[in-house]
Order: sequence, then C-alpha cells, then structure tokens
Amino acid sequence: MLQERTREVADATRRPARLAAGVAGALFLLAGILGFVPGVTSDYASLALSGHYSEARLFGVFQVSVLHNLLHLLLGAAGLAAAWLGARLSRLYLLAGGLVYLALWLYGALLDLTTVEKLFGPIPSGTSLVSFAPADDWLRFLVAAGMLALYFLVRPARGIPE
Repeated sequence: MLQERTREVADATRRPARLAAGVAGALFLLAGILGFVPGVTSDYASLALSGHYSEARLFGVFQVSVLHNLLHLLLGAAGLAAAWLGARLSRLYLLAGGLVYLALWLYGALLDLTTVEKLFGPIPSGTSLVSFAPADDWLRFLVAAGMLALYFLVRPARGIPE
C-alpha cells in the first residue's frame, strides 16, 4: 500500500516535467514547420539557406532561414524525445535550452550586426544561424525565461528520485 502511494506521488511529480518538455518541443516543431509555409512566412521567395541576410519572416516579424527552421525542428524533436524518455531528461532539456537561448539573447543584445561588421568586416552569407533583429532578440529572451522558469517549477517532490 505504501509502495503504491509512493509510486503515485512519484508519477505525479514527474508528469509536469515531461509535459513541459513536450509542450516546448511541440512549439519548436510548430515554429520549424511554419517557417517553411508560404503565407505564414512572408517573403518566402527570399528564404535563404542560412544567416541574417534572409528576408523571410515568420508571421512577418521573426527572421527565418532554412537552417534556422531545421534547428527548430531538431529542438522540437529533442523536446518530444526528452518528454518520452523521462523527467530527468525533460528537466535537462528545459535547462539546456533555456541557457542556450539566454546566451543567444545576450549575444544578440550586446553585439549587434553593425558592431560585428565594424570590428571584423562583412559577415559572409551563410555563416550565421541567428539574426540580429530586435524582435528575434526579445523572443529569445522570452523563450529563455520560459524554459528556465519551467525548469525550476517542475522540480520533483522532496524525497522522490527523478
């Protein structure tokens, strides 16, 4: 009876982490798919392979490229896989994703394109996966904050192993 109750509590504390990683993964998958849909992505004809020179914009706001969309698809698949494999990997996915997006936000916020070009010269097309647009920077901040908040919110109950 006690063992059954412990299992119920353990399952209840693991479920939120798996759900959070699954939802984050599904959202990344959706963003990756929509990035390839003309109409949802404005200026679709100018979708570049990579880099900040792509003029294609998801919802007319967020700059996307082929590799950027593929990266979102990969992150989405990783989130769904983590959710499938367990709470520990789900929390690790949320933490790693949040930290990566936080680093990308800091990079975009601290070094804009004009500064980089002044310091190092023109950036060759196809060498950068991230754009330097302010809307993209703030979306990265929101994604980082969301993933890190979920990481801290979906902690297992005290005394219950992950």
